[in-house]
Amino acid sequence: MSTLIICLPALVPGASLSQEPSYDYVVTSDDRVVTVHSSASSGLLPAAVRGGETVAVVPSAMLSWHRVDIPKGVGMASPRVRLVLDSLLEDRLLDEPDQMHLALAPGAAAGMPTWVAACDKRWLRSHLLALEAAGRPVSRVVPEFSPDAGPLQLHVIGPEDAPYLVATGEVAGGVKCLPLSGAALSLLSASTLSAASDLPGDSNLSDVVTVFAEPAHAGLAEHLMQRKVSLLTRPQRWLDATRSPWDLAQFDLSSTGRSRTVKRLSGAGRDLWQSSTWKPARWGLVVLLLAHLVGLNAWAWKEQSALRAQRAAIERVLTQTFPQVKVVVDAPLQMERQVAVLRQSTGASSGRDLETMLAALGGLLPQGPRGPKASAIEFAAGEVRLKGLSLGAADLATLAAQLKSQGYLVRLESDVLIMQALQPSAKDFP
Repeated sequence: MSTLIICLPALVPGASLSQEPSYDYVVTSDDRVVTVHSSASSGLLPAAVRGGETVAVVPSAMLSWHRVDIPKGVGMASPRVRLVLDSLLEDRLLDEPDQMHLALAPGAAAGMPTWVAACDKRWLRSHLLALEAAGRPVSRVVPEFSPDAGPLQLHVIGPEDAPYLVATGEVAGGVKCLPLSGAALSLLSASTLSAASDLPGDSNLSDVVTVFAEPAHAGLAEHLMQRKVSLLTRPQRWLDATRSPWDLAQFDLSSTGRSRTVKRLSGAGRDLWQSSTWKPARWGLVVLLLAHLVGLNAWAWKEQSALRAQRAAIERVLTQTFPQVKVVVDAPLQMERQVAVLRQSTGASSGRDLETMLAALGGLLPQGPRGPKASAIEFAAGEVRLKGLSLGAADLATLAAQLKSQGYLVRLESDVLIMQALQPSAKDFP
């Protein structure tokens, strides 16, 4: 599925938010390779693909990072979280907290130190609303760079006439942005780097610090740092940013907890379906489904074979017992018919004869002078009708249950008790 990545333009001092901005964007079909890279106004951006995702990237220059301790007892889903953050960051932010948009790090928990991202709320909201009005609603907002506990990395990025340096990894403040110059490198070394880190120029630089630069700044970066740098284009950097677990669309930019849950689930679904990390799991799932499909078919074939063997055994019993039966259609029913014919020819009684049915009924009816007496009896084709028997509902239910176990159905129509031998459900074959 296609992903549209939009880099929000940084706020230029003195520029008006009402001006129509131009957005750099990237389109990728597999989250690994850049398919399209260009820039356009919000109305001319590529249309969202059904089932795809639109991700907005916030430039590093528009974000500040702060390390805070969330007090214990404050739930991350509670409305109090924003008020707590305002009080914790009131003295650290240059603007009033209510003018800033704040976002907590993924997995933030009360009682634990966590990172908080801050940016201009009005700037971020204006771009998200403009994209939504243009029919490109953003499903996730990610930072261009985020705090990382890994090794120190330096990125030389920005306009050709004003490049700047971004430090991530083992750096104080999580992410540090400085103008690209020798003085900035010295300042970075003196104030932000941990003691274990080494700046460019040290003898063991290649083993400690990784430096990336945009192609336009590679020469200047190599000159200042006295070493080779790795090239990383803007589109590829934004593509890498989308793999971050961060989502800055929190608090007032995420209306409900349900919408956040839907975003997380949809993102997890996309990762499971598209990410190369999950490729072995996807193949394993396919193999598992195919194994189950083959197993079910084998089991069904075995059951069908056993059923056919049972039917063949029943048919053999019928044809061996009654050789005159040449065509077997319904073996149990034909067997019953042949037994009935044999019984009639020998004069033996069956359960469908009048005497047998009356004997079964008489053994269950109350005996004596006060017992029920029938005024008339009619018999035809395994059915007995007895008139004049007066039975209560409870007595009739008990009688019907007892006779059913012997193979008879009993019902009462007006003052006529009808007793009927159970018939086979299949068609009567000769």
